Amino acid sequence: MLIGIPKEIKNAEYRVGAVPSSVREFVANGHRVMVQKGAGEKIGFHDALYQSAGAEIVESAEAIFKRADMIIKVKEPQPNECKMLRENQVLFTYLHLAADKTLAALLQQSGCIAIAYETVTNDQGGLPLLAPMSEVAGRLSIQAGANSLEMIHGGRGMLLGGVPGVPPANVLVLGGGMVGTNAVRIAMGMGANVVVMDKSQERLYQLDLRFGPAIKTIFSTIHAIEEYIQTADLVIGAVLIPGASAPKLVSQSMLKTMLPGSVIVDVAIDQGGCFETSKPTTHDHPTYVVDGIVHYCVTNMPGAVPRTSTVALNNATLPFALSLANDGYQLAMLRNRHLLNGLNIAKGKITYKAVADSLNQLYTPAEEILGE
Repeated sequence: MLIGIPKEIKNAEYRVGAVPSSVREFVANGHRVMVQKGAGEKIGFHDALYQSAGAEIVESAEAIFKRADMIIKVKEPQPNECKMLRENQVLFTYLHLAADKTLAALLQQSGCIAIAYETVTNDQGGLPLLAPMSEVAGRLSIQAGANSLEMIHGGRGMLLGGVPGVPPANVLVLGGGMVGTNAVRIAMGMGANVVVMDKSQERLYQLDLRFGPAIKTIFSTIHAIEEYIQTADLVIGAVLIPGASAPKLVSQSMLKTMLPGSVIVDVAIDQGGCFETSKPTTHDHPTYVVDGIVHYCVTNMPGAVPRTSTVALNNATLPFALSLANDGYQLAMLRNRHLLNGLNIAKGKITYKAVADSLNQLYTPAEEILGE
């Protein structure tokens, strides 16, 4: 198979779909790899490293999309990239389609086979290709929040961990999954007062066992959110429904009860956000203010630490990408139900139910498409 690795073009995105060591694995398995010139340059993966691993360096993204059987990316394709996708060409990347009807339509029009990292599963019921970026985003959310709390960035002028004689900030984490757990870990390590909410009693029990009395675990209800948000200096939105739009947990009326200059970081923004007032932002302009509350809603948070993020992502995606290359997409997905769960759009049809439901579109089971 001919595999193409284009340079990411989303705002401030320096991650890359494959590192040189991944290229070497593809080549060792009998495949050819094209990498766009300078794709990994910003994070220290120079063209010479890719060439040493056996890749062909090409000048343009157009050449990659025109020739490759499978495109491996990091972020969702931008409109001009979608127009270059071909029928039956495999696209393996993050998609987050539930919050992006336009992207879904463009992918349908292309006829490509769009496999989303964020809905691939494993035997433990987890999301192994979302997990590494969730870890990064969860940890970054506290850094971003602490920075936004500084008065020069519009915040309350608080140090997250306080100092002797001055109390630390109150951090409320909505969601105790991978993002939430990592946010709790960093917030606790910085000395903040931490409350985490989740609808799973079992998850709260696990968090209690892991972190002990250093944090407070609360069962998530509308009443509980309303109560704790009033005293929170920093709120982290860390909820996830795989493939579907994030639930709106915090209304604008709740926002009005928050402390002036407090901060919300909506890590769920890729799936539409869990705050009613959330809207996507970029690393260039990461925040905005509504009702005196600083909103940080960057859609590609791990892009702030692209080298760490790229290596972590490649560690997770490589086995699945090799399977797609070695067996072809049809056989690979029929053999592996977890990879099959990653198929979101194929041959113009939406094949992931949560995406179809979120977009009010017709759902077609993936097995029907693969059997054609």
